[in-house]
Amino acid sequence: MTHADLLIENAVVRTLDGASTVHEAIAIAEDRIVAAGTTNELRDAVTAAATVDAGGRTVLPGLVDGHAHLDREGLRSVYPSLAGARSIDEVLSIIAGLVAAAAPGEWIVTMPLGEPPFYRGLPGALRENRWPTRHDLDRVSPQNPVYIRAIWGYWRHELPLVSIANSAALAAAGIDRFTTAPWSGITIELDAAGEPTGVFVEQTPVPTVELTLMAAAPRFTAADRLAALPESMAAYAATGTTSTFEAHGVAGEVLDAYRALRTSDGMTVRSTLAISPSWSSTAGPLESLDGDWGSAIAGPGAGDDWLRVAGFFLEPHQSAEDALRSAAMPYTGWAGFSSDAGMDPAIVERALLVAARRGIRVVLMGTELLDTLERVDRVTPIARLRWVIGHISTLTAAQIAVVARLGLCVTTHTNRYLYKQSEALAAELGQHREHELVPLRSLLEAGVPVSFGTDNVPTSLWNPIWHAVAREGRETGRVVGAAERLTREQALRIATAGGAHLTCTEQSTGTLEVGRWADLTVLSADPLTVPLDELAGITSELTLTGGRTAHSSGALGGHPTQPSLGA
Repeated sequence: MTHADLLIENAVVRTLDGASTVHEAIAIAEDRIVAAGTTNELRDAVTAAATVDAGGRTVLPGLVDGHAHLDREGLRSVYPSLAGARSIDEVLSIIAGLVAAAAPGEWIVTMPLGEPPFYRGLPGALRENRWPTRHDLDRVSPQNPVYIRAIWGYWRHELPLVSIANSAALAAAGIDRFTTAPWSGITIELDAAGEPTGVFVEQTPVPTVELTLMAAAPRFTAADRLAALPESMAAYAATGTTSTFEAHGVAGEVLDAYRALRTSDGMTVRSTLAISPSWSSTAGPLESLDGDWGSAIAGPGAGDDWLRVAGFFLEPHQSAEDALRSAAMPYTGWAGFSSDAGMDPAIVERALLVAARRGIRVVLMGTELLDTLERVDRVTPIARLRWVIGHISTLTAAQIAVVARLGLCVTTHTNRYLYKQSEALAAELGQHREHELVPLRSLLEAGVPVSFGTDNVPTSLWNPIWHAVAREGRETGRVVGAAERLTREQALRIATAGGAHLTCTEQSTGTLEVGRWADLTVLSADPLTVPLDELAGITSELTLTGGRTAHSSGALGGHPTQPSLGA
C-alpha cells in the first residue's frame, strides 16, 4: 500500500499531460503526487490520512501567473477604503469616522475614490459630479491632515489620476499658491482666488504626486509590505494560482519582504523574482553585471522551490517622471519596482552582451530591442537562457519568427490588449492587421513558449484564459482577430505548462503526473464545458501548493493543511 497524506477522489482530474489524461482520483504525500487513477483503484492501493470528496469537480494543475505584481494586491487593505461612497457627503462620513478614531494631528490616508478593482467613472459616479476639495474635507477634519490617494493607473488603463488633500495636509506638505508642479504632467488645481483646491491631477499611470508634492504623507512601511504578502498570496490562490513570476522585477524593499516571509515559512504561493535594479544605489550596469551582483542572479539564481531570485528587468530608457520618482528611492510606492531601473540607451547592447556571456536572464517589455537581441545572439547565443519579452501588444509574422529563433519566452497582457483596449487598438491597426494583436495562435504554431500574466489588473488568470478563447473587447464585445482564438485546452496549457516553462520548473509542475509537485486547484466549474461567458468567473474551491492548503472556500469540507516543510 502507498501512504498518502491526502486523497482527492470523485474528481475529474485533468492532468494536461501530453496525452490529455483524465483521472478520477489523485493521492498526495508531503509535497508530491504519489498516485493517480480511478477512485476505486486508489482506495485499494492507497492509505490516506485524509480524504476529500471532490463531488465531480474538475482538478487542474496550479496556474502560473507570468506577470503577477502579486505584492501589490495585499497593499490595497493597508489604508481605509472609500468604496461604496456615492456622494461627497458619504465620503466625508467615512473620513469623519477615521478622524474620530485618530489622535489629534494624526494623518488620515485613504485608498482612492471609486469602486475596486478598476475605480472607473469618476467623478461622475459621485452625486455632485465633481471631486471633493480641501474645503469639503476640512469640514470633517480641520486639524488632521487628510490625503485621498490616487489609484495605480494600470488598474483602470484610463487617465487622469486624481488625489486630494485637505488644508492641514497641504500645509504639512508645504504647498500653497506659489507651489509649482514638478513636471508638466501634474496639475495643482487652483480656485478663482488662485489658491490650491487640494485636487491634484496627473497625466501618467504611475502616481507621482505622492512621491513628490505629497511626500510628507505616510507611506507603505516595511511591516506593511511584509504583512501584505500573505494576503496577496491568498487572493491569487483563491482562483487557483500556485506560482508567480515577477517579470517587471522587484525593488529591494519588496525583495526584503519576500525573503522575510520565506524565512518565517509563510509562503503559500511559489514566487520567481527578477530584480528591478536600482542603478543609483549600485555600481553602473556594466560593472554590476560583470561583478558579484551579476554572479548572484546568474543562471538559476538563488533560492529554493518556494522563492527564487534570478535575472533582471531591463528598461532601455528613463522618462522625466521616472527621474522624479527616483528621488523617493528606495521607496517605490505602489510600483514595487525601481524608478531608476532605466539604463542609458548607449550601453544597453553592451550590457546585454555581458548578461549573455555570464548566463544572466534578461526580462524586457515589448519588441523595441528585438534587433539588438539578434546582434547579441550572433556573438553569444541566448536561446538557452530563456530571456523574456513581456506585455506584448502586437507582433508581426516576421517578429514572431525572430522570437522563435532566439528562444524567447513571451508573457502576454491580455487584460489590457485583448480586453480593455483591444477595439481601439484594432481600429488603429486596421482590419487587415488586427490578427497581429496578441497573436497567441501564431505564437504557439511557431513553437514559442507563451505564458499568461494578470499584471494584477485584476488577479485572476481566468480572465486571460477567457480573453484568449473569446477575444472580445470590453466596450462593445466585438471579436478582434478571430483567427487567433485558442481552444480552451490550449489556453489552459498556457496558464499551466507555459508558466512552468517560464519559471524553469517544467520538470516539477505544469501537469498533474506522479512524482511532480502537488500544486493543484479544485475548481468551481469545469473550464472545458462551462458556458463561455462564465469562463472568466471560475474560482477555486481548494488550492494546494506543494500539498499545503493555499486556499479553501469551505465547499469541500475539512481537509488538512500540510505541516511546515521547513524554511
